[in-house]
Amino acid sequence: MNDSAVPPEAHSPSPADLRRWRRYLADERAEAATYRDLAERRDGQERDILLALADAEGRHEAHWLELLGDREGKPARTDLRTRILGTLARRFGSIFVLALVQRAEGRSPYADDTDATVAMAADERIHGEVVRGLAARGRSQLSGTFRAAVFGANDGLVSNMALVVGISATGVPTPLVLASGVAGLLAGALSMGAGEYVSVSSQRELLSASTPDPEARTVVPHLDVDANELALVYRARGMEQRAAEEHAREMISGTDCAHGDDPHVSASTAPDEARDEHEAIGSAWGAAISSFLFFASGAIIPIIPYLFGMGGLPALAVAAVLVGLALLVTGATVGVLSGASPLKRALRQLAIGYGAAIATYLLGLLFGTSVA
Repeated sequence: MNDSAVPPEAHSPSPADLRRWRRYLADERAEAATYRDLAERRDGQERDILLALADAEGRHEAHWLELLGDREGKPARTDLRTRILGTLARRFGSIFVLALVQRAEGRSPYADDTDATVAMAADERIHGEVVRGLAARGRSQLSGTFRAAVFGANDGLVSNMALVVGISATGVPTPLVLASGVAGLLAGALSMGAGEYVSVSSQRELLSASTPDPEARTVVPHLDVDANELALVYRARGMEQRAAEEHAREMISGTDCAHGDDPHVSASTAPDEARDEHEAIGSAWGAAISSFLFFASGAIIPIIPYLFGMGGLPALAVAAVLVGLALLVTGATVGVLSGASPLKRALRQLAIGYGAAIATYLLGLLFGTSVA
């Protein structure tokens, strides 16, 4: 089967066919330009990969040009999604754009279009996997601080909004609502900071307890070749008995030849090299301060109208709008980074936040009525 053969429909295309082919042609050109714009901000292997993707889109462009022949007409406008991707690629060229491109490649219509070849549909599917790999590199390079910023701010938004709404529903005076919101901000931020400090400290302590003692290397030259415990070290780390004994014998023999009786042997003769993985975990104080600030940045939004002297339902309405906008932003950000639909994630985040606020408002009404 020749995938590049022109389909029979190309001999007598309908006006709808021509419009569709022109749109595909415009999309292929725009996507190739997006990949080239991204490549300009990369170097090495990533740049080569993006340029190769642009070349592949050029082959698809040639297919639609062949079908259209002299009926290419005026260039069709690309869809809004492709135009946005091109603009973002030219201005930013970041992980966010790659994540959006990944979703765009996954929505290719070629698999269900008889005018597109099987090879073209397969190309688009593979392009999605290539971009997924490039985006995964970027996601892995994102610092934990950035992720903590998004999720910490979201926690502050939802929890303090629920607190402010619930307290306000009881009918207490506005100053008390503001005081409750500030208390919730401080209590939540301090709790988050303390929790992160304990978590990171515990991780570092567990890592230290599992890291081989670097001082153990100094005794390696003095072990008995025929009866030594170095083999037990390797066995404890998962080696089979025979392999562990052979490896231990080679290590001791090599140490004797290279260093004689010198106890200051190289790290390569140690039972296991000590690796400093603390840097990947981060510092306990850094995590605590970051969590405090990120939570506080979200928790302050629901109390902004109260800080400006507003009260009652107007203050609640303004707080709800501000929190809703912030929830949409954090939800869309998570969606983009995860390769999911930004709109769906944004709406899900909004529904969760408003759901918690409505629940606490109803409970506040109930509590206020019972107290009255």
